[in-house]
Amino acid sequence: MTLYIDPPTWPGHGMLWSHLVSDVSFEELHTFARSIGCPTRAFERDHYDVPAHRYADAVRGGAVEIGSKELVRRLTEAGLRRRKHGGGPVGR
Repeated sequence: MTLYIDPPTWPGHGMLWSHLVSDVSFEELHTFARSIGCPTRAFERDHYDVPAHRYADAVRGGAVEIGSKELVRRLTEAGLRRRKHGGGPVGR
């Protein structure tokens, strides 16, 4: 099981956020997210939004810290990247 998380640098709702992804499956991603207490409402298309104060929980749980560009590259190469409008996968 390999999950990835980028640094909490994305602003929103007065906080900073990270993105949590899997390069294997959404099932793996949902299982991991539940194990670290992420609510289902934090799932957006192909990732979970994780607030900065929960970042360490994800890393302690086994998520690998990588940069945002690398995170998107791995997600796309795995065929799990979903378009913002339309929800379909982005080509490999």
